[in-house]
Amino acid sequence: MPNILILHGPNLNLLGTREPDVYGRETLADINAMLTEHAQRLQVQVRCLQSNHEGELIDAIHKAEETALLFNPGAFTHYSIALRDAVAAKGLPTVEVHLSNVHAREEFRHRSVIAPVCLGQIAGFGSYSYVVGLAALVHHLED
Repeated sequence: MPNILILHGPNLNLLGTREPDVYGRETLADINAMLTEHAQRLQVQVRCLQSNHEGELIDAIHKAEETALLFNPGAFTHYSIALRDAVAAKGLPTVEVHLSNVHAREEFRHRSVIAPVCLGQIAGFGSYSYVVGLAALVHHLED
């Protein structure tokens, strides 16, 4: 059974109260529960981890024993070469996800330094972005 690491970056621990007009009212616990439920349907296992610290996210990627990575790097998306390099070095199939449509927001959010080392990027569908990303990873692993 495939194992997928789900990494949530900075400030995602504040979901539900942080800018609900942008990020919705679901909490991170709600999203993790939804992903665990979808994972069971897809016959995969998931492990969820959130950190506000770049180094902890890098360490989690380095130590990952999972077969794939579903990653919402948050603000690190736009400037963390270190996270980009960790994803590239580990070589796990990775899908980048975002709750909001980053391309419809401030210009600095339009560029991801991580997306070029990922299978793809899904953004703008709220928590469903994670579900679509999980399904895409499972599809990729089954091919």
